[in-house]
Amino acid sequence: MAESFLALVAEQLLEKIASLAAKETLSLAAKEILSLWNVSSDLRRFQETMTYIKAVLLDAEKRQQQNETLRLSLGKLRNVLYDAEDVLDDFRCEALRKELINRGSTKVRFPSIFIPFAFPLRMDHKIKKINERLDMIASDFKRFNLGAVEQVENRRTSLRDTHSFVITSNVIGRNQDKENIINLLIQSSEGQNNIPVIPIVGIGGLGKTTLAQLVYNDERITRCFPLQLWVCVSDLFDVSRLLCEIIYCLSRERCDGLPVNALFTLLQSLIKGQKFLLVLDDVWNENRVKWYELKDMLVKLDDLHQSKILVTTRSSEVASIVGTGAPYELKGLEHQDCLSLFAKWAFKEGDEELYPNLMRIGNEIVKKCKGVPLAVRTLGSLLYSKTGQRDWELIRDNDIWKLDQKEDGILPVLKLSYNYLPHHLKRCLVFLSLFPKDSDYDTDYIIQFWMANGLLERPNQNEDERIEDVGLQYFKDLWSRCFVQDVQDRNSFYIFKMHDLIHDLLLNVSQEECLTVYQQTVNASENIRHLSFSDQNIPLRTPLFLKKLKRVRSLVILPSPGHCRMVEKSFLSACFLNFKYLRLFDLEHTFLEVLPKSICTLKHLRYLNLTRCMRLTRLPKSIYKLQSLLTLRLFDVPNLQVRDNLQRLINLRFLEITAADMQLKEIRPGSWSSLQFLYFYECKTLECLFEGMQYLTSLRNLIMKKCYRLVSLPRSLKFLVKLEEIAIISCPMINLRMEPEGREDQDLHLSLQKLILRDAPNLEDLPQLLLEGSVGCLQFIEIQHCRNFEMLPEWLKNLNSLQRLEILNCPKLSSLPDGVDHLTALRQLKIQKCPTLCENCKPEAGADWSKISHIREVHIEDQKIIKSP
Repeated sequence: MAESFLALVAEQLLEKIASLAAKETLSLAAKEILSLWNVSSDLRRFQETMTYIKAVLLDAEKRQQQNETLRLSLGKLRNVLYDAEDVLDDFRCEALRKELINRGSTKVRFPSIFIPFAFPLRMDHKIKKINERLDMIASDFKRFNLGAVEQVENRRTSLRDTHSFVITSNVIGRNQDKENIINLLIQSSEGQNNIPVIPIVGIGGLGKTTLAQLVYNDERITRCFPLQLWVCVSDLFDVSRLLCEIIYCLSRERCDGLPVNALFTLLQSLIKGQKFLLVLDDVWNENRVKWYELKDMLVKLDDLHQSKILVTTRSSEVASIVGTGAPYELKGLEHQDCLSLFAKWAFKEGDEELYPNLMRIGNEIVKKCKGVPLAVRTLGSLLYSKTGQRDWELIRDNDIWKLDQKEDGILPVLKLSYNYLPHHLKRCLVFLSLFPKDSDYDTDYIIQFWMANGLLERPNQNEDERIEDVGLQYFKDLWSRCFVQDVQDRNSFYIFKMHDLIHDLLLNVSQEECLTVYQQTVNASENIRHLSFSDQNIPLRTPLFLKKLKRVRSLVILPSPGHCRMVEKSFLSACFLNFKYLRLFDLEHTFLEVLPKSICTLKHLRYLNLTRCMRLTRLPKSIYKLQSLLTLRLFDVPNLQVRDNLQRLINLRFLEITAADMQLKEIRPGSWSSLQFLYFYECKTLECLFEGMQYLTSLRNLIMKKCYRLVSLPRSLKFLVKLEEIAIISCPMINLRMEPEGREDQDLHLSLQKLILRDAPNLEDLPQLLLEGSVGCLQFIEIQHCRNFEMLPEWLKNLNSLQRLEILNCPKLSSLPDGVDHLTALRQLKIQKCPTLCENCKPEAGADWSKISHIREVHIEDQKIIKSP
């Protein structure tokens, strides 16, 4: 794993050092600390050594497989780079502490004994130690005469060279897929000015190439296409090379070195306007310009407009670029087909019937493969000619990533996909290995995980883009490359899973940094940076090896399904004592009555999750010392007493809170200028939101659920110009009447996009001030289970950007207001369990049908009416 992104870590460190040296972008507190810290020569030395190491790093990574000493040096480099990150983060934390002390209006008590030069002296010592370690690594590199290697983005040596030949009898379970693809290829394409392109997409090892081979060799395809061409594209998508490969398919002559124009002319003379099928196998290119350069030439060759192109790829992004229709998403094989395939590779023909005991074990082995035929073949091949039951049990009981495999095994094939990822995505992806197989991942959680560990690139100066948006794009990039699956859109976030084999791959590449601890785990490398604790049904005690782990950055206590996890107090104390560089601590659903005050020594902590710690009653008074904290999750902590010291966490971006007392109203959020997400859950005594809500100038999402005494929202929300979502759920006393008052309310420029109102029996009005102030932005309104809601407002017609409107279980709502037909952006309307309104909105016959007949998609009860665009 280390070699995958060392260059990225080195680059980020150099940028931080350059920023320190330049000083222009530093805060006053940071400059004050630097003035006491005479390290300019040490920083310069660090820059010089790192610049050399970064220049030869690619050569070192390339040659490490043949040199053990070099491999060990790269391992040392990984550790020293991470330690350097920690040292620079020490500086950031001290600057934050100093900044808070300098705020005259903020009553904060840090230790009164402060020696001005103590911190600079400690930093000076640490930087010198880092430089000594870097010098030793640089000396190792120089001894091997490493040279600079030009880095080409996303370039790898192609390890595959596919062909069109296939033995049909060796393929099991793909007949229906073959028929589906053949039907797509032989159907008429008359009237199209474009050449149809059909992409087959799926993770490595699913059998995309095999399926393409089956199709290519079918006699129906041979009859339909006089010319059949097969090109293995792989990672080198070069138009000249691809034209040469196509020409070679036709003429069996090489023409390398000719200019593109000459190649195209030669290709025209060979095809002569004939109908052709071109298979482009194993395409990785995501550069749209390169694809269209090739495609435009192929279109000119298709005089009859009847040719087709079949593409196989592991990337949904590639499929969307090349495809002229929906991609064909290849699924895994059925279990019985996998079992037949396994028997074919594990036994000589027919011998499986002689070993029913082994086949019973084989049935369990096949389940591990999750329908991926290459995994089935790999494990079957490992057992070929082995008839000892113990051999089979070892394969059954071991993780796939721990098994020795040849280059064409499942993990090496999947690792091609991993190697092809940009470095920043590799670094993010490996953290998912900390969670069990078949986990439901939540993008909000995962993105905050990445943020806490500093893995997200800072967005451009565009103030509308948040670092959370960068994280969401990272997730979508991984999705498009088939590293995640079963994705569910939950409006403001996504739920997703990961294929077990991808999980096995991540366990393999992350083992030097990530570790999941089980009851039987007896040791761990001192270089481990990210820990999770499993064995969910036993009390969590302190393992003996914990004391030697000084570099841990992430600690996740995996929750037990259905009940709280026992965590010994000694375990927490050991963590707080040892993990001084902890960035993320997840204690969800644990028996925790008091959070030890020693947690406040974790000055690097950016993420703290205390969700469903049902016995927790209070936080330490000194919680404000966690000045690096970005995320604080106090969701469903019913007995929590909230203190106003929370308001001193000046860098908070994400806050979920449950509180049973009235002290919430004492909080003054004037220092939360960075807060993006605020969620009140089961705050049973909450009658109104914080005084001073107008100071939450960065707030994007405001959610209130089961706040049974909440009566209204403050008018000060009109000052939150970045607020994008308001959700009010199960707040029975809420009244949202909020009309414009005076000239200042007439020209608001708000950004509200979503309003969700559920289970609010007292609701009679919508917040006109906020909704009309968001004209041009508002896209979605949901009103559900509001039994006394009788009338949509006449001013609804002013919401000209509204795209979706859902009204469910509002029995007193009988009609739609005039002017709904003016909402030209409205493309989806859903009305259910509103008897009179549903009757009035019936197609053609309903009294209100004329108001909604222009909407593209209308759902009335179970009836769905969709109009052609």
